[in-house]
Amino acid sequence: MYAFKVTGGKKLSGTVEIQSAKNAILPLMICTLLTTDPIVLHKVPLLADVKTLMQLLESLGTTITMDGDTMILQTPEIKTTAASYDYISKMRAGFWVLGPLLARMGQASVSLPGGCAIGARALDIYFSALTAMGANIENSNGYIKASGQLHGADVNCWRVTVGGTHNTIMAASLAKGTTVIHNAALEPEVMDLISMLTQMGVNFEGVGSRDLIIHGIEKLHGAEYTPVPDRIETMTFMSAATITKSHIFLKNARLNLSEAELGVFHTGKVRLTQTDTGVDIDATEAELVGLPITTGPYPEFATDNQSLMCAILSLAKGESIINEKMHDNRFMHVPELVRMGANIRLIDNTHAIITGVDQLKGATVMASDLRGGAALVVAALAATGYSTIQRVYHIDRGYYHLEEKLKALGADIERLWLD
Repeated sequence: MYAFKVTGGKKLSGTVEIQSAKNAILPLMICTLLTTDPIVLHKVPLLADVKTLMQLLESLGTTITMDGDTMILQTPEIKTTAASYDYISKMRAGFWVLGPLLARMGQASVSLPGGCAIGARALDIYFSALTAMGANIENSNGYIKASGQLHGADVNCWRVTVGGTHNTIMAASLAKGTTVIHNAALEPEVMDLISMLTQMGVNFEGVGSRDLIIHGIEKLHGAEYTPVPDRIETMTFMSAATITKSHIFLKNARLNLSEAELGVFHTGKVRLTQTDTGVDIDATEAELVGLPITTGPYPEFATDNQSLMCAILSLAKGESIINEKMHDNRFMHVPELVRMGANIRLIDNTHAIITGVDQLKGATVMASDLRGGAALVVAALAATGYSTIQRVYHIDRGYYHLEEKLKALGADIERLWLD
């Protein structure tokens, strides 16, 4: 099992390139199931989740080739409509093949998903949407079995769900008639999916609003597309620069973060400048202050960035209160940060009260999920002494060679194999 060893206290400087968004790449790859034509995706990092999805798609009949960081996918024939537990258990996004398989083949059998253990994240909206579109859904021995010819429908989402919106959009693209998703997700990665499906021939209305209209078509054609840069990786390096009071440049990054997210840095005297080629971050005069934060669906504060805030606000002046409204088990990183000297108190596992301390201290800690693991790395960059972050396979699911990127900026970090 790999771990990161980080010796804190090093200033960061230089340029690092932000990868394409994991949460955009995965649904774009799955779009291959909607067409017999090739899908060409550029700037694809071979993350652990990307590799797992490649294996899943190949098991369904997709041929995949890589030319540098360009991925070419083509699925002229679906060889099986069964998506195995071996793949879906490793990443939740693999479950999104359900809608496309059902839309193209009229049937699908998909294992219930795995991924990060950050709460229940129920699938009820997925099933409600497909049922409204004409599907018969059965839960049998840990697999969701769906059948039926899909048609357009009104889909009412009683809460905003990115995965549910992705799955419904893809299913509706090949459904007969018009589908309306009420209370659709607005994340940039959802907009990316809509943009590529538009290239593939699907007609949308209401893009950018909570009421999204999809006009299904009989046959989709291929597309060539470059996914949006990863806003969560951008926030990770912004946090790394801030906690170390450094000046770095993020090539290819965009400041497509919420006002609440950007406000943490602006209030803390971090200068953020969007240029034609990326984002300049000058945190040399950073003075973070305690803030109230509430997570929510885009354009609110992203739950994926909550753990990073726990890390950097641990060194802020005063008290911060973080209200986690999206997931019911998303503070697993808090006990690990406390091991490093952070003063954080949890209330009902929905609120974290953070009282800033003068210094974090190196410790052996464990990543319990992808984003929490990244927060531990960020905290370790500012801690005295050295830290060992175990179970970095969680981090590898969403960051491509994170330690190499940080090392290139001057961080003292290495990947170790633990027996």
